[in-house]
Amino acid sequence: MKSFVGTGVALITPFKKDLSVDVEALHRLVDYQVENGINYLVALGTTAESATLSQKEKELVKAEVVKANRGRLPLVLGIGGNNTGALVEELKNSNVEGFQAILSVSPYYNKPTQEGIFRHFVEISKASPLPVIVYNVPGRTSSNILPDTINRIARHCKNVIGVKEAAGDVVQAMRLISMVPKDFLVISGDDMVTLPMILAGGKGVISVIGQGFPKEFSEMVQEGLHGNVEKAYKLHYKIAPSIDLIFAEGNPAGIKSLLAKKEISENYVRLPLVEATEDLQQKISDFVSLF
Repeated sequence: MKSFVGTGVALITPFKKDLSVDVEALHRLVDYQVENGINYLVALGTTAESATLSQKEKELVKAEVVKANRGRLPLVLGIGGNNTGALVEELKNSNVEGFQAILSVSPYYNKPTQEGIFRHFVEISKASPLPVIVYNVPGRTSSNILPDTINRIARHCKNVIGVKEAAGDVVQAMRLISMVPKDFLVISGDDMVTLPMILAGGKGVISVIGQGFPKEFSEMVQEGLHGNVEKAYKLHYKIAPSIDLIFAEGNPAGIKSLLAKKEISENYVRLPLVEATEDLQQKISDFVSLF
């Protein structure tokens, strides 16, 4: 579990102009993270536009991330859904070679009760060949996993090792940290509140902006984990404006614009998402030029 303390990044899936997967850009992106202090990588999460990838493309991304990583960092694989039975079968049949954990989002659209969420993750826990990190992101799922439910999952499902907490509610995060087992990882899923969560006892972040500014963001996280509050907040406030910018028109349009400015990948997304507007791209470009 120590592998997932610190800064993880939710990798984008780079596309070419024809919207095919850009394998060369994916390799550049992985190298950029490894070389700049990131602790682990997450493939095929929401930021990867996994909802618009075919199964063949998902297998390609998985294979290329493993190949590009070359065993240098721990890898997490996003496997989630709102059909518990289908997800159990997917977990049983997925090739997870090269990965060390699964990130699984709370069921979306169905809007299950807390009991339904609990039972869902009990089944995921039973089926998963790897340790599981729960992903709570009410803004996308329309259902918030309450601290009591996370605590219940943590104590009942021994291979559920943590939660990516993206409710954007520091008070909820603090309540969660106060009640879960000591070795259970409470990981920020919201870049802007990462540092407050760490200082309250969280173990790090799975970040979007981190892949754009890996050196600075991972340094901020490490300073926070070591209690160097002044240094950590100095870095936080340096990076913070970019967080607002990359989410201004949705994710991953913003971070793809930033990575295009850094010449790591191109600025293409798949419908129903659209590229960042020219105005936002210019603002992002202006900010990047300050670093």
